[in-house]
Amino acid sequence: MSFLSNLFSKEKKDSLDKGLEKSKESFFGKLGKAIAGKTTVDDEVLDSLEETLVSSDVGITTTLKIIERIQARVARDKYLGTAELDKILKEEIAGLLAESNTGNSDFEIPKEKKPYVLMVVGVNGVGKTTTIGKLSAQFKKSGKSVVLGAADTFRAAAVDQLKLWGERVGVPVIARGMNTDPSAVAYDAVDYGAKENADVIIIDTAGRLHTKVNLMAELSKIKRVMQKVIPDAPHDVMLVLDGSTGQNAVIQAREFTKATDVSCLAITKLDGTAKGGVVIGISDEFKIPVRYIGVGEKVDDLQVFNKNEFVDSLFKRMG
Repeated sequence: MSFLSNLFSKEKKDSLDKGLEKSKESFFGKLGKAIAGKTTVDDEVLDSLEETLVSSDVGITTTLKIIERIQARVARDKYLGTAELDKILKEEIAGLLAESNTGNSDFEIPKEKKPYVLMVVGVNGVGKTTTIGKLSAQFKKSGKSVVLGAADTFRAAAVDQLKLWGERVGVPVIARGMNTDPSAVAYDAVDYGAKENADVIIIDTAGRLHTKVNLMAELSKIKRVMQKVIPDAPHDVMLVLDGSTGQNAVIQAREFTKATDVSCLAITKLDGTAKGGVVIGISDEFKIPVRYIGVGEKVDDLQVFNKNEFVDSLFKRMG
């Protein structure tokens, strides 16, 4: 059993390493140029490092925090050279990733919440519906019963796409079709899931609504309607962000955290981009745990975020 578990862990780690390849190649290529010919960590090296972090989409606020911490360490240890810079950087980035990013490696749900209700938010095109589909597959694989609610009713493709995932994974999808009341769909899904004693109910919501409808008001209404069936629903509101959009993902995170109480994040499409640093910036700025990351097309390429494994993969070339 432990052999199979280790084998699975190794496969996941290989997938993570591969998924972050573009990010680390870009990052260490820039870092190499920043410290070329230098032996000590001086102001010039720190300026170059700052530029490297910002251009890797770590974000200005988080970058300045990292630079300040490295400056403090250099001041404490006068003999600190550029050879140690990668090690220090790795430690500081690991330290910055929100404390709430625990090292869980399984697709767990709170044991005391049944059904566990997860509401998913995010703009069109970030991989929201695909993430829900992959998440359903992972939950089902771990022996949980899942119900999906197609409450993204303003986009025809969203309802159809969720139904397709439901068929593929073998989980029921509660839908009323396009241009129907999203909160009514959410109510139906939660009601059905509660009656069927489901373990997990995932509600897909619209990332952009008709101009007459305010996003904040609509998401609040969906919550209120679900609470008629399960008083403390939703137990989590997950924001899905496209990692390949870099700083646009940060802007989206700002907007959605204003519109609703986002409690966790899923960051997708990290395999197709050199902007993996955005995970560090978003985690630090919003202090919201990154729950899942997408590092490839396959179902198993949606992984539970483990900050230590993430940093290890990002710095693997230097190890």
